[in-house]
Amino acid sequence: DGLALRGSYYKTTVPVRKGVILFGLEYGSDRWAARQYTEKLVAAGFDIFAFEPRNMGESDKDPAYEPLQWVTDKDVSDMKSALQYLKNRPDADEKGVGLFGVSKGGSTGYVVASTDPTVRCVATDGAYATYTTVVPYMQRWVKIYSDRKLLQRIVPTWFYGLVGITGLNRVARERGVNYPSVEKAIARLKRPLLMIHGEGDVYIKPEMAKALFDRAAEPKEFWLVPKAKHNQAIAVAEAEYHARVVAFFEKHLTVPANPQTAST
Repeated sequence: DGLALRGSYYKTTVPVRKGVILFGLEYGSDRWAARQYTEKLVAAGFDIFAFEPRNMGESDKDPAYEPLQWVTDKDVSDMKSALQYLKNRPDADEKGVGLFGVSKGGSTGYVVASTDPTVRCVATDGAYATYTTVVPYMQRWVKIYSDRKLLQRIVPTWFYGLVGITGLNRVARERGVNYPSVEKAIARLKRPLLMIHGEGDVYIKPEMAKALFDRAAEPKEFWLVPKAKHNQAIAVAEAEYHARVVAFFEKHLTVPANPQTAST
């Protein structure tokens, strides 16, 4: 869209690089926040590229776009540009790349990875979708503001979904964006997946994350971190957090690509 996006490429210092990982930021963050999540990956032999989408950090501002927590086509476009940058580098890894995203960055990563076989595997922390998040909140709000208990019990879940999607489509038109289906994207992913989530997350409750995880194909792993709030798993279980993430990418990114997986 004619915008300049800022990013930082962290090179490993080990003699033989194991792989390259694209890092997706959480909403309202900047590229420097990636350091705490990726320092052990760099030390283990991986290069990391962390970029700032439009209207975040030092990237150009799009006056027609106001980013919020929900993934839009603008966010997807920016991450695709970052992925293309990695493909065009002189030192691009012919095996492809891994993707590691936190919160909104993870959700955006599902959409991008689902259509680009260059992404070999995906790890996320605190990722969420639209339908599996909106519907439970709608049901909760109805219970708070309506005393019609019988009606609440008989209204089917699909009805809440229909109302929610109708509302989202209206908001999308007013904001000049599209909201891609994260649920459909993760169902198409068919790549190794590590989903990390906090047991104490009060924004994206564990059952919401699990409903999204259930849509993904194998191989996949769901790690629920006890007592961790939203995006706080690394603070609660730092050593195990880094160990699991490093082990995941060492297992799935260092080996040559499976031709069948790469063609999906």
